[in-house]
Amino acid sequence: MRLNEMIKSLQQWDREGVYLFSKADLGKIFNEQGRRLTSSLSRATEAGLLERVARGVYLNANSSHIGGYTVEDIASRLRRGEFCYVSLESAASQWGVISQIPVGRLTVMTTGREGEFRTRFGAIEFVHTDANFEELEASTIDWPGRPLRFASKQRTVRDLLACRRSLDLIDWEEVNEDA
Repeated sequence: MRLNEMIKSLQQWDREGVYLFSKADLGKIFNEQGRRLTSSLSRATEAGLLERVARGVYLNANSSHIGGYTVEDIASRLRRGEFCYVSLESAASQWGVISQIPVGRLTVMTTGREGEFRTRFGAIEFVHTDANFEELEASTIDWPGRPLRFASKQRTVRDLLACRRSLDLIDWEEVNEDA
């Protein structure tokens, strides 16, 4: 596909609020596959239209939607089809359960595979959970404007305990305040 056609296509998707794509998504959008798609993605990346943020995940580099929750959008795209939510140290900090603020790192529980991805928006750490969908949905919050669900304070503590994370920084009075 020609660069000017790519620009028009990416602008149209951006108007619809879509700015992250899997390689397969771009194959459908550009109507290409195999070496031809790889070549087009390489040209688009070199031209500054696309940015490869993780293996198989691309960002429209000129999107108007890039912002504070882009790292959560990337996490959601990396584990598409799996239940994912912000928890562990990231959620504990937000709830005031720990006083430290994780900088440049997002901790995400997922029903999918564990792993760590480094992006320019921050590192994403995926930790697997075996909890069932109903339990996870009941113990997480859907905050308007946030791409990922967010663990409740009690769910955050349960996850920290289950994953054997450091408990040294936990303010147990804050944890027990709502119990």
